[in-house]
Amino acid sequence: MDRLPFHATDAARAYDGIRSLPVAVLLDNVRSLYNVGAFFRTADAVRLEKIYLSGITGRPPKRAITKTALGAEETVAWEHSWEAASLVRGLRARGYEIAAVETTLHAVNLFEWAPRFPVCVVFGHEVDGIAPGISALADTQVRIPMLGAKHSLNVATAGGVVLYELLRKYSALVPAVR
Repeated sequence: MDRLPFHATDAARAYDGIRSLPVAVLLDNVRSLYNVGAFFRTADAVRLEKIYLSGITGRPPKRAITKTALGAEETVAWEHSWEAASLVRGLRARGYEIAAVETTLHAVNLFEWAPRFPVCVVFGHEVDGIAPGISALADTQVRIPMLGAKHSLNVATAGGVVLYELLRKYSALVPAVR
């Protein structure tokens, strides 16, 4: 089967006007290097602005990151800081809406959320979630609707769902370049 490059398809033309998705990701204390690599790969796919890595979150170069990122760790802008709160405050000062992705009852449904771009979406530790101090700094708490018996997704899978929903919402705001 012959495959066309992504940008050769009609569906891709809707995204031609997007040079960079005005979204940043903050990974705070994400312990799995494979999850970090998966975030890099998804970030490249949606033309994410930047990934912020904080706390114990691994950073390139690491073999496990490269294994899942497939080189995207070299194409996506990133930086590391031990202190997530200072990153959040800095992003807010630059006009970003800070959205904590959490499975809490008071969080807004991802599909009903009207983000104010630019946005920084925060993801936390795979077991413990986002640290309470970082969650308290968020402007918005967002949850992915869960219909099954499980109440959460793998953090990298959740990242893919959230980033593609943000790409969909942003593309509706930006006319395609013809």
